[in-house]
Amino acid sequence: MGLTILYRVLCLLGGYACGLIETGVIYGKLKGVDIRQHGSGNLGMTNALRVLGPKAGLVVFIGDLLKAFIPCLIVNLVMRNFYPDTYLIYVMYTGLGAVLGHNYPFYMNFKGGKGISSSAGAILGLLNPWMCLILLTVFVIAVLITRYISVGSITLMVAYFTTFTIFALNGWLCFDKSIPESNDALIEGIILSGIFATLAIVRHKSNIGRLIRHEENRFSFHKSEDVK
Repeated sequence: MGLTILYRVLCLLGGYACGLIETGVIYGKLKGVDIRQHGSGNLGMTNALRVLGPKAGLVVFIGDLLKAFIPCLIVNLVMRNFYPDTYLIYVMYTGLGAVLGHNYPFYMNFKGGKGISSSAGAILGLLNPWMCLILLTVFVIAVLITRYISVGSITLMVAYFTTFTIFALNGWLCFDKSIPESNDALIEGIILSGIFATLAIVRHKSNIGRLIRHEENRFSFHKSEDVK
């Protein structure tokens, strides 16, 4: 038990270290722009898209996704050989660490992004194509209907919690409810997926306020006028 707890801590810390790579800040500086000083001031894809255009948005999205996906993929491929009934827990801790690193980088006074791209990378790291397909569909439909990235992001993460719970309880993931340790990991996984969803909602608190006041910016591929 002590060793598995240590693995959880190491996965969380390793993920956090990877999450500290702020793609938006790096790309912005290469273009001579500090995106923290423009638009919403956020470090993620949406603000990069608005401030620097579609290419920047795509680069930041891929970078923020990969910094969660790559460590999650490595942990997935390694730990499934040693803990076939619980390995997804270690993947989830790694992904959660990456999201926390992105959202709360210690060297930027814990002011980072909103973690949706990194959360997507963590979800991809589970290597469950059906879950990914369902969640991608949910996100796209939500954005197409509302034209709000924030609504799509929140919907995505709530759907992740719901989908993970359904998959886990129906035996469609690695967990075996007949094995006490694996059943405990199943419950832990559901709690972790809830933490992912809660983080997304908390980080979008300002967006929710603007949505209520009808002040939220709708999705657009056009670059903001305050950066030339």
